[in-house]
Amino acid sequence: MTSAPPRDDIRAVRGDLTRARHVLAEVAARADEIIAALPDPGKRSPEQRSVAAAAHDPAREARVHFMDVHADTVYDELTDRRGRYLRLPELVGAASAAFPGLVPTAEQMAAERTRSQARKEGREIDQGIFLRGVLRSPAAGPHLLDAMLRPTPRALSLLTQFSRTGVADLGSVRVERRDGAARLTMCRDDCLNAEDNEQVEDMETAVDLALLDPGVQVGLLRGAVMSHPRYSGKRIFSAGINLKALHAGGISLVDFLLRRELGYISKLVRGIITEDGTRWYSPAIQKPWVAAVDGFAIGGGMQLLLVFDHVVAAADAYFSLPAAQEGIVPGAANFRLTRSVGPRLGRQIILEGRRIWATEPAASLLVDEVVEPPGMDEAVERSLRRLQGPAVSANRLMVNLAEEPRDDFRGYMAEFAVQQALRLYGDDVMAKVSRFRALAGQ
Repeated sequence: MTSAPPRDDIRAVRGDLTRARHVLAEVAARADEIIAALPDPGKRSPEQRSVAAAAHDPAREARVHFMDVHADTVYDELTDRRGRYLRLPELVGAASAAFPGLVPTAEQMAAERTRSQARKEGREIDQGIFLRGVLRSPAAGPHLLDAMLRPTPRALSLLTQFSRTGVADLGSVRVERRDGAARLTMCRDDCLNAEDNEQVEDMETAVDLALLDPGVQVGLLRGAVMSHPRYSGKRIFSAGINLKALHAGGISLVDFLLRRELGYISKLVRGIITEDGTRWYSPAIQKPWVAAVDGFAIGGGMQLLLVFDHVVAAADAYFSLPAAQEGIVPGAANFRLTRSVGPRLGRQIILEGRRIWATEPAASLLVDEVVEPPGMDEAVERSLRRLQGPAVSANRLMVNLAEEPRDDFRGYMAEFAVQQALRLYGDDVMAKVSRFRALAGQ
């Protein structure tokens, strides 16, 4: 059973901001009072889960209406009229303090982080509602995209050393500059380069270093040699999202699912925006990128291929997007894939989980070269040399502008913020999480 907020509350949250923020806080407080009287989410009966849903729904509807009307004013207040660039975690943190009830409090999110996915309250849905409102705004949305294209503090702290030595070991990603190329190697051999919050952090730092270092003309992403018993001694590109981390509650909407798309993947496409403002002809530093696929590119790994300028794949490699079977949305692949392979094949891959082998004719729509595994190194070096031409960066900039208009991307990501959050807490996902926990003996 669900209930709608009183019409007076809806009119109020769509009206004068001073009154609207007060009413929104009251609506949220009523929901929290009901939730607080219930057992923890993992211990609720079906009836209690219905009570929780009936409490959350009116508060969420009120948040949607509030952001529909006040997104620009809210964002301007949080960023000093767009004078400050706040990344996603900073922005939701500032909103929590300034607009009670709009997004979860720091204490509520801290409690969520202690729980497995099946035992969470689902408060990330409220963060998704807020961020959808921001991203939908033609004024606030582009400013947030620009904020996410700025270098991370970690990258800036490592840049001098990397520029001097040409080497950075970030943990799950290693970076080496050689012959004008920044060679990023994903080295999570414990999980076949399956991504989690840590790897997203390391990947963004690595991409930042490659883009900021003037000695780098082109970037390369490849998987390291694995120690996994099944693939020992072999390179693997990526197994996608780390399902173990997802089931344990360690995959977050803000720090993983949205940061990944708006952070390092967006930087691969659009480059990085620096603070000095010396590049009058272009606000962003952008460079061409090569991906080398050994073994497989599953899920998030396949998503990455859609933004690279050149993809080399081993003849025994395959590609798949099993997100629909896992119960989630495969990042921005739904935005990009059909433009690459067409609507029919795109639906087969996304909706039905079709696997594409590198030797299939359809693979030519996803990769540029298919070579036998012993020839991978040579093929990669050839592609790196080709992409170091002086006119390559200008032309890739124009190609990307034509293929992926920023406002189209922004509109997709606005809806993704809510839809992915809802999927994280869908009944089917929770059932899969519970089965995983049972198999793992948790």
